[in-house]
Amino acid sequence: MKKKILNIEGMTCSACSNGLERYLNKQNGIKEASVNLVMATAYVEYDENIIKEQDLNRFVKEAGFKSLGEMRKDGNNKKEIKFIIFFSILTLFLMYISMGDMIKLPIPLMLNKMENPKIYTTILFISSILGLTWGIDIIKNGIKNIIHKMPNMDSLVGIGVIVNLSYSIYNAVLIYYGKNNINYLFFESSIMIILFVKIGRFIDKRNKAKAVDAIKNLVMVTPKDATIIKDNKEIKVTINEIKKDDILICRPGEKIAVDGIVIKGQTHTDESFLTGESNPVSKKIGSKVMAGSINYDGCIEYRAENIGKDTNISHIVDLVVEATNTKAPISKIVDKISGYFVPSIFIIAIFSLILNLIITKQLPEAIIALVSVLVVACPCALGLATPLVMVVAIGNASKKGIVIKSGESLEAINNIDTVVFDKTGTLTKGKLEIVDEKYITKTSKEEVLKLLQSLEKKSNHPLAVSICKNAQDLYDVKEFKEISGHGITGKINGKVYFAGNKKLVDTLKINNNFLDIEEEFSKKGESIVYFGSEKNIIAIFGLRDEIKENVKQVVVDLKKLNKKVVMLSGDNEKVAQFIAKKLDINNVYSNISPQGKQEKIKELNNNKNVIMVGDGINDSPALKTATIGISVSNSTAISSDSSDIILVSENINRILNLFEIGNKTIKIIKENLFWALFYNVLMIPIATGLFAIKLNPMIASIAMTFSSLTVVLNSLRLRKI
Repeated sequence: MKKKILNIEGMTCSACSNGLERYLNKQNGIKEASVNLVMATAYVEYDENIIKEQDLNRFVKEAGFKSLGEMRKDGNNKKEIKFIIFFSILTLFLMYISMGDMIKLPIPLMLNKMENPKIYTTILFISSILGLTWGIDIIKNGIKNIIHKMPNMDSLVGIGVIVNLSYSIYNAVLIYYGKNNINYLFFESSIMIILFVKIGRFIDKRNKAKAVDAIKNLVMVTPKDATIIKDNKEIKVTINEIKKDDILICRPGEKIAVDGIVIKGQTHTDESFLTGESNPVSKKIGSKVMAGSINYDGCIEYRAENIGKDTNISHIVDLVVEATNTKAPISKIVDKISGYFVPSIFIIAIFSLILNLIITKQLPEAIIALVSVLVVACPCALGLATPLVMVVAIGNASKKGIVIKSGESLEAINNIDTVVFDKTGTLTKGKLEIVDEKYITKTSKEEVLKLLQSLEKKSNHPLAVSICKNAQDLYDVKEFKEISGHGITGKINGKVYFAGNKKLVDTLKINNNFLDIEEEFSKKGESIVYFGSEKNIIAIFGLRDEIKENVKQVVVDLKKLNKKVVMLSGDNEKVAQFIAKKLDINNVYSNISPQGKQEKIKELNNNKNVIMVGDGINDSPALKTATIGISVSNSTAISSDSSDIILVSENINRILNLFEIGNKTIKIIKENLFWALFYNVLMIPIATGLFAIKLNPMIASIAMTFSSLTVVLNSLRLRKI
């Protein structure tokens, strides 16, 4: 299966996105398709053995839209503004000659509708045809979507304009034949409807562009060019010319071009675009640097490691864009409502026409009611209520170093009442140091450490990484085996060695005479590592870890939010209790394996109310089992992470930001849905013309525009969090 995100042109409301989504999902070879109205994208997962990319473009065209492929095309704002200004002047002119006499404005004799009705009619007709050329895309798309049984906002406006124009042309013909139907011309209404719809969409587009600014900024953080060192010469190249293992130079004030490793010099870099942390990060020989980060104060040389789409920033952009194309449960409900909305409006409009004819016996009144109902209805507001908020929220979260992989996760945050933390690497720094040791062997201390480091070098566990810090000239390890939650074994120079916790010693059935020493080390908050060969323990080590900054305050703040805080640890009970006591965590489970963590999450997660926060490596089963899995990343394994949300820094106070964003997201969605539904429930009955208050099509188009703008502007409030 292959995944692709296509940029779509021509979508104007939720009926458009829902219709395209349904059409794509019907096609053979497409496993899943999700269309995002705000981002104007279609996320498609398909079988490349059955269909090709050109087939996807064809499907989009058949549905009445245009695929721009994977490249985003920015609109020509200046051209649109010129059109709006020109047609605004034209509309004002038409309003002046058609309505000026109502407010006693002087009208030139030649343009006076009573004195020269044929000249007046001709000018209105020519102007309306001119206006029709500007709005032909609305009418064309509207009719096309009706043909495809996917009526949308364009269908409502297009049919309204056609009916209004047709009736006006009919009366214009009668005027040329001498009939006095001058008051039944509504040409200016057609132009005004198109004008206000176009203005509304232009403003919507500008505001929706603000919603995706955070995502666009992520795409644009990497520089366009860089300097590589080749044959002792500095050569300026574009970023596309850089190859893996090239040596690049970066001076103060410049951006890192690709992910790499520092091989010369030292500096500080600004990684706030990715992690949300403003403090400079120290870089020296051996440190990893990330594409897009800014070099503050030193000149460094670094070896290119990940380039192009393999860089961490590219992976994050992919995850964020994919997230905006997922649908939260509340979005799916709104989509169902929107699917019935447009057909219902057509039915209401027809009933309004019939009832007005019966009651008033006036065709002009009935036509006005029909057009007003079609124009005033606003599926745009309903369709934008949820996806626009999700895009703003996900983009805003990414600026704070929080990568949310789906809208479903963002919505689920509001039901969370229990936060479960892994200990090592999550609550603690995971950078342990050997502070106590006991050797029972004639082998030198240096040799024992070299054997231990050779074995631990094969593991990614935080304890192993700490033990192997600065290790060099290690032995070759064969038949390496990792026993989840227990430790590791391997063969060095033909002899089997092991390293792990007490559970591994018990599993290997080795006589353990070091329990008193383990208890002594554990009382001081040290993690225990046994090291041995065959059936003998060679040494026992005590490693101490430091609690991360701000963690205690995070626990306090979570409790203020009425969240239950739980700690899971593979360490023994004394070490786990030592850390828990410092952090004031009352719910602690120790000596627990990765599988045990998964079972404990299942037990706690009966009501789908648990977040699991872990390091994303050994905690994968538990992260997947929780309602929401959050991994605290060091920005090196973004693409392979198994969690729902990634904190792209080791600062877990971002969880508090996450709860704030989640709560305000749902609050604003509910506000948007209220105003969208309230507007339609209020305005559609008025537009039918069956009540004391009546609407004409021009006022209806203005009301419809303001309805959409209310939802858009309310959604943008999330950017201030």
